[in-house]
Amino acid sequence: MANFPTHIAVGTVVSGALATVTVAADMVAPENIVAVTLAGVVGSVLPDIDLEDSRPGRAMFAGLGVFFSFAVLFSLERKYSIAEMLVLWLGTLLFVRYVAKEIFFRISYHRGVWHSLLAMVFCAFVTAWIFHKLLARDEGVAWLAAGFLAIGYLTHLILDELYSVDVMDTRIKASFGTALKLFDHRRLGHSAAMAAATVLVFYFTPPTRIFVENITSPALWTELNRRLLPQEQWFRGMAWLLERPAGKKVDVVPAGASPISTGSITPQTSAPAEPPKAK
Repeated sequence: MANFPTHIAVGTVVSGALATVTVAADMVAPENIVAVTLAGVVGSVLPDIDLEDSRPGRAMFAGLGVFFSFAVLFSLERKYSIAEMLVLWLGTLLFVRYVAKEIFFRISYHRGVWHSLLAMVFCAFVTAWIFHKLLARDEGVAWLAAGFLAIGYLTHLILDELYSVDVMDTRIKASFGTALKLFDHRRLGHSAAMAAATVLVFYFTPPTRIFVENITSPALWTELNRRLLPQEQWFRGMAWLLERPAGKKVDVVPAGASPISTGSITPQTSAPAEPPKAK
């Protein structure tokens, strides 16, 4: 199978490409694009959470411990005293970080149900719920994050299958077929539990209407098609670099060009010099 740096690298490239298309289509506000892209990167390493000594497994339970402990703290801040809230916060952190982690790794094994399309759908639904309910994001943004995570998850499964084929030695390894599968055929009980959890989580996910309407809009695909390639020439705004006379020094800002502004900050112009007073 591919190692952790490979999954991170490929997942980042795939998520970055999706983010580029999303920004070009103006589907999501700039303040949401980073969180949505990170969901894709997380999805690219998520199938390895059932590997006890893996970095995704350790990072996941450490992150879940922090997340759920603060979720409990903020939801109960008006009901208990400071001492009681500290006990609940610390207890939740330790329970998820150590007890839940130990239970999880006792009932799971690598290349099991988490290496399946069923788990990909489950994690996508959970992502949509987290973005909408816990992070208070719009319904469309929540499902866009779920889509990013699902594509990152699928990228991991496909990459593991590709690494199961030894091209140089022209043979197929014994691990072929264990990474990309619909569900876990070896332990049907795990698959049945995952299917039930997927249906249960789906009932708590936000409506899909806004996301579906946006993703199927003809205007969206027309705009993407228009912006896919340059209309006139590549990097038109940098044409002055190619047109400079030979042997002449090029200034950082070409003569006659307006100063570079950043965002909505308007470059300040110096006030005109006052005419000299008559003596």
